[in-house]
Amino acid sequence: MSVSRTGASTIRAALRTASASSRSLSTSAVAARSSKALLSSRLGSHNADVPACKVGLARWMQSSARCSDAKGEAMSSPSAPLTSDVSKTGLYDFHIQHGGKMVPFGGYLMPLTYGDVGQVASHHHVRTHTGLFDVGHMVQHTFKGPGALKFLQHLTPASLGPMENFSSTLSVLLSEQGGILDDLIITKHAEDSFYVVTNAGCRTEDLAWFKKQLDQWTGDKVEHNVMEGWGLLALQGPTAAAVLTKLIPASFDLNTLTFGKSAFVPLRVDGQDVECHVARAGYTGEDGFEISIPPASTVALAEALVADSEVQLAGLAARDSLRLEAGMCLYGHDLDASVSPIEGALAWVVGKDRRAAADFLGAERVLRELKEGPPRRRVGLFVNGGIAREGAPLYTDDGKLVGRVTSGIPSPTTGRNIAMALVENGQHKKGTKLKVEIRKKLRDAEVAKLPFVENKFFRG
Repeated sequence: MSVSRTGASTIRAALRTASASSRSLSTSAVAARSSKALLSSRLGSHNADVPACKVGLARWMQSSARCSDAKGEAMSSPSAPLTSDVSKTGLYDFHIQHGGKMVPFGGYLMPLTYGDVGQVASHHHVRTHTGLFDVGHMVQHTFKGPGALKFLQHLTPASLGPMENFSSTLSVLLSEQGGILDDLIITKHAEDSFYVVTNAGCRTEDLAWFKKQLDQWTGDKVEHNVMEGWGLLALQGPTAAAVLTKLIPASFDLNTLTFGKSAFVPLRVDGQDVECHVARAGYTGEDGFEISIPPASTVALAEALVADSEVQLAGLAARDSLRLEAGMCLYGHDLDASVSPIEGALAWVVGKDRRAAADFLGAERVLRELKEGPPRRRVGLFVNGGIAREGAPLYTDDGKLVGRVTSGIPSPTTGRNIAMALVENGQHKKGTKLKVEIRKKLRDAEVAKLPFVENKFFRG
């Protein structure tokens, strides 16, 4: 999943004051930080890690007293009133109380980091224990009615018919030209009932697109509802299941909820059972859950989860490095309306039965590229000698421009500088040597297999 280009640009603009000395990531530095991160599992216990974390925050860290807008201009402090063009989730006050450093992101003020816990320490905590993310800025929808399945299959190349109830799939909203308008998660509750999550940064465009398509729809009835105010928490990490088990009835076995499956589960919150939609899913590459919560219970559930000694609050900074290591796309950067699912290395989201029917928007381009190959492809890169940021050009040894970087970070887990890029077809094979321009100097880059870090989804 993803955010708007504006949201990520906001954060990058706020972070460019990081010192030049913190723009490369050595393996030894990461190892040192990793050792420190493993010493404790509690929020606020990594204070000694902050200086070492500056490397990982060359992109993300900013002062605790100020936020920046998309142009890098000063905004009010995190506790100040919100402006008319930025919103907050139901956990805004919760974040402030827990030391959240708030930045505008996808149209919302969201936590970048918390207290004195650095991005790298937070990243490692999710890889070794459990992190709790507020993803309530994402847009939750329901599509119901006898025409819901065919309507969603008109807008996406997802194969929804054969899916079991309470199973989910990643898909993409496509334009008539076959470009990706947004990526989304579709969960099938029944043949006539679907739960869909789209990106906050695309909210206005997505809602307008759904309305346009519904107005033109001539099939069976479809009812579209936006679940305004509902909370959405992501509990991610190798101990996430053990944490969540403490809040669910003994009669429910989380082992039956494998990756991509979901269920309505009563969670024990403040002495009462609150029915939540629990999906085994996430954006980190770790085992974990995304929990949709009624508005009145969101804060109480967040408090109950963070009270567990395994759980540490995690913000946007860690979320970005975790998802990139896991090879997951960020909309507006790795994907946009010019990129097809085939170019985006997402050919697998095009169901086999959908290829035969060719009845979804943009099918002509998608099917052509499946057959003939796309003009460019999304790839992973290892980069030597610097951090390749979005937009950095890529060249062959003889100086031919063959692509551009779409996302890049110093990877806390691998100890290397990693990136994703769109490159010309033919330059996408693992081991291909390229040159990337960083600060007007050419650095060596090598095409790498995605993901950079093995995904650890629970499959039973």
